[in-house]
Amino acid sequence: MLTFPSTAAVGRIMPKEAFYKRLTLSSEIRDKFVADVKRIVMEYKLAPDTINIAKGEEVSEILVLSIELKKQEMDYHIVENIARQNAHKLLFLLKFGNKGQLALYYNKLYKTGWMPLADINLDTRGLDLDSIWEGFIEQVALQETVPVDDRLSVPEKLKKQDAILKLQNKIEKLERLSRNEKQPKKRFELYTQLHGLKEKLAEEKGE
Repeated sequence: MLTFPSTAAVGRIMPKEAFYKRLTLSSEIRDKFVADVKRIVMEYKLAPDTINIAKGEEVSEILVLSIELKKQEMDYHIVENIARQNAHKLLFLLKFGNKGQLALYYNKLYKTGWMPLADINLDTRGLDLDSIWEGFIEQVALQETVPVDDRLSVPEKLKKQDAILKLQNKIEKLERLSRNEKQPKKRFELYTQLHGLKEKLAEEKGE
């Protein structure tokens, strides 16, 4: 289960209507907010006065919000809008039943897969809030199945991961097309494209 020092615990329920009225939302997203979200709680405030750690040059505090959902399938634009319109760094714990997932916004929304709440955990790595936030980004955003060089910075790791995932998606799509293609000429063209993409993928992975 996601836990931080008791000194950082807040546990304040945030009324839904008051919460979303502070945001600039399209009518569609506002309707989904009402339909998808059951309750929002500010669970923790990670700051120098709550966890006895120095603030960073960019991060002065991190708020941990739990969002209890009415259904597991949700529109993640809700979370993205909350994060983009808030001056604080936000870590989200999305909950449905006994399952949950973590999410945060760093140029775009990243999230883990759904898992039992008891299995959700994050390490607080570093000596200041900048490094703790960077550690959260790595743990939430980086996928274990995508190999990236540990010598790279977090932005470089994410850029490489995105490039690898895009190439993998293109390869999977072309492989499906190739299997279903009946014309030999077109099949050969698809094979040539696949070969080029697989070479690029190997380069990105450093193979």
